[in-house]
Amino acid sequence: MSISQKIQSITNGATQVTTYIFGAVKRIFAPRDDNYPATGIQPFEGDVADDKHRH
Repeated sequence: MSISQKIQSITNGATQVTTYIFGAVKRIFAPRDDNYPATGIQPFEGDVADDKHRH
């Protein structure tokens, strides 16, 4: 393996690592892509626990 091939290999590896990291940063700071409906505050509709049955 010649020196130019080694340099090319190192350059390709660094490019792949940089692309991977910037892809992650881009996904973290991108606008939200979830399509969940806005639900707002939900009222409590359960039963209140008795004092006898508390842990």
